[in-house]
Amino acid sequence: MSRIGKSPVTIPSGVEVKVDGSVISVKGKNGTLEQDFDTEAVSINIEGSEVTLSRASDAPDHRSKHGLYRALIQNMVVGVSEGYKKELEVIGVGYRATATGQSLELALGYSHPIIIEFPKEIKVSADTQKGKAPVVTLESHDKQLLGQAAAKIRSLRKPEPYKGKGIRFMGEEIRRKAGKSAGKK
Repeated sequence: MSRIGKSPVTIPSGVEVKVDGSVISVKGKNGTLEQDFDTEAVSINIEGSEVTLSRASDAPDHRSKHGLYRALIQNMVVGVSEGYKKELEVIGVGYRATATGQSLELALGYSHPIIIEFPKEIKVSADTQKGKAPVVTLESHDKQLLGQAAAKIRSLRKPEPYKGKGIRFMGEEIRRKAGKSAGKK
C-alpha cells in the first residue's frame, strides 16, 4: 500500500467535499476547487470528517495514482481552508518590483520593464524597503496555480552563482562560485 495514499485526509470545519462522478470538489472560506480523477484507478469515500482513497488493483498505474490523488485532495483542502503563500526576493542593483492590482511590473536589468498579469485567484503584492531587496508575495488557495506563477516570475531572471543576482524564493540557498583569480605576477 502507498503510505501517502492510505492515510486519510481530515476535513476541517467549514470545508465541504463532494464527489460527483469523476470530479471531486472542495469548497471552503477561500473559494472552490475541482479536480478530475480516474474512477477506474481509485475510489473516493467520504465518511464524516475524513476522505479515504482506495485503489482498484496493485497495477503500477493504479498505485501511482493512489498517492497522487490523495496529495491533490490534501492540497485542495488546505488551500480552501488556510491558503498558500510564496515569497520571492528580487536581488540586484537597480532591480525593482511594483504591484498594482492584478499586475506586477519588474525592472530586471533589461531594456524594458516586464509586466505580468495574474488571474483573479492570485493576490500579488510587492514590498520595497530602503536598503533591502524587494519582496514579491503571491497568495492563493490553488497550490498548483501559485507554484506555476512563482516559477514563471523566477524564470525571468534566475539567480546566478557569481554575484547572486536574480529572483529567488525566500530562504532559497544559491551555491556560490569563486570568480576568476587575479593574474600571475
